[in-house]
Amino acid sequence: MTEKQPISLTAQPPQAKEAANQSTDFEFLFTRDIEFRQETLYFIVVDRFFDGDPHNSEGANPELYDPSQTDWGKYWGGDLQGIIEKLDYLKGLGVTALWLTPLFEQVEQLAYEKYAAIHGYWTRDFKRINTRFIGKDENPSLFQAKETTFDRLVAALHQRGMKLILDIVCNHSSPDVGGVKGQLFDDGKLIADFNNDVNHWYHHYGEVTNWEDAWQVQNCELAGLATFNENNVAYRDYIKSAIKLWLDRGVDALRVDTVKHMPLWFWQEFNTDIQTFKPDVFIFGEWIYSSPDDVLSVNFANHSGMTILDFGLAMAIRQGLAAGDEGGFHVVQELLDKDARYNGATELITFIDNHDMHRFQSLNADPDLLRIAVDLLMTTRGIPCLFYGTEQYLHDDTNADENIYGNNDPYNRPMMQQWNTDTAVYKDVRLLAGLRRLNPAISLGGQWQKYLTPDVYCYVRRYRDSRCFVALNKSDQPAVVETVDTELPDREHTCVLTRRKFEVVDGQIHQLVLAPMEAVVISHVGERVKGQIVVLAQLNGLATQPGESVIVIGDCPELGNWDVNNGYRLEYINANTWFGEIPFNESAGRAIAYKYAIVCRDAEGRDTRVPVRENITCRRWLLADSGVVKWRDMWAN
Repeated sequence: MTEKQPISLTAQPPQAKEAANQSTDFEFLFTRDIEFRQETLYFIVVDRFFDGDPHNSEGANPELYDPSQTDWGKYWGGDLQGIIEKLDYLKGLGVTALWLTPLFEQVEQLAYEKYAAIHGYWTRDFKRINTRFIGKDENPSLFQAKETTFDRLVAALHQRGMKLILDIVCNHSSPDVGGVKGQLFDDGKLIADFNNDVNHWYHHYGEVTNWEDAWQVQNCELAGLATFNENNVAYRDYIKSAIKLWLDRGVDALRVDTVKHMPLWFWQEFNTDIQTFKPDVFIFGEWIYSSPDDVLSVNFANHSGMTILDFGLAMAIRQGLAAGDEGGFHVVQELLDKDARYNGATELITFIDNHDMHRFQSLNADPDLLRIAVDLLMTTRGIPCLFYGTEQYLHDDTNADENIYGNNDPYNRPMMQQWNTDTAVYKDVRLLAGLRRLNPAISLGGQWQKYLTPDVYCYVRRYRDSRCFVALNKSDQPAVVETVDTELPDREHTCVLTRRKFEVVDGQIHQLVLAPMEAVVISHVGERVKGQIVVLAQLNGLATQPGESVIVIGDCPELGNWDVNNGYRLEYINANTWFGEIPFNESAGRAIAYKYAIVCRDAEGRDTRVPVRENITCRRWLLADSGVVKWRDMWAN
């Protein structure tokens, strides 16, 4: 038996130590866990990334392939071999998880007279791989041996410490193509047909006509797509069994399409079943144009069992930066001020553009402004996701006009054109992705505004004794901040991005001068939590008052043996969230009981009033003897 090693929650790429600018003996240890907040995601439209195998490009229907790459509605040849060949480029960028458009077998006819299913959302068979993306002679069935290009991609990713995110769609199959609509296959066997729906696999209510009607949104068709009947148990068994096959092939996480179009109970059942099958799978959904002001999308994020793409922040960044709103960074901060409406704001997937909206540079072509937006994305709360080619300033304004500032689908999906590792955005992402892996303040901590004007934004990310100070100037003029609180230790610090030196006195920088379009990022990494097993404890549903802290108490030494004076203190993230990493050594492998309590202590640590404990029979948990687990608890009055 080998000696057990302490667990560190962060596994860093080689560039992380450089990015931290710290003279520290921090241990770089790797562990398997369910935590995704330190990842940097990269979203690829597979057909438009790189053609690594020209022999598969014509597919089952050569008429759907355009070798000239001028017909935006047809396939252009990108495939999984092309991604394999560019993995070192992506790893060098700092990407740790690849989100690929759906890989399922698609309909092989034009829909709406001019569009092939290059995006992957018109599935014909969820248990087969799209043959256009693997070797021409490879068996696409997921029941066959793991010998396809897909399996080689999974292996190549895992060898590099990277993860694969599979894009799935449970809401619908396909539109009408040549008189055939919604035909669904189970590894080649026809099991459902919208036009001959004898077993009621589909809803038949026509298209949505009123987008304010929640029943229509969940039951009617989206743009003519055959919509599944989630009340049919056979359908639910099919879709869950299909996704489990992909997880068995090595998929690490799921992105779920069009979640607003199916009821909450379906997703609760789906996520529970999938996460029981693979407990460490991370899942996030697309509730299009979700925001903290949209009660339904917030309720989904809090109660579905998955997090969501943060459209609210994306639209705020696009409005405040790309579209030139006079509020500027105020628009972004006003959005972040509503974070407490989410139970897991730090787990939202953040982005600035994607395959369903104009690219950032179609809104504003300034490459320096794009860099500022990306630096904000990489350092603000949430899990950042880059759309392929952003680091290369990829955008296409075919048919653009002054009213719409460039084009949406399909012109936001051009072919990747260059692989330059020396662009300003590439270099910034590389450093900041490494920093996210090293500094828990960025991945786990809260965010505090320190200085704000329409053009200048200074904030601090804070977790335990780790800090990250960020200052952004989006103006084409220099800016001077007389005094700004950084919460950094008093000494000279070096900017991760520019290598500029800054003196911190009493936690402040005086006369902070920012050049036009400059970003300053300063990191201080404290001691990380290590233990035989580490519990990520998250508590929601508690509104505390200034001076109050939340602790965890329990029947084990790590939780103070019920003594509130020795309970484990959590970190304040926002008005709805307290979080902490709790190390267990002596109690590893044991069953424990615990509660949360509120304490109010003065500067010397003395209690100033009687602690308030949860009014609940003790929570119980059987700790594993090693690893990482997460508690997601609501305060019980």
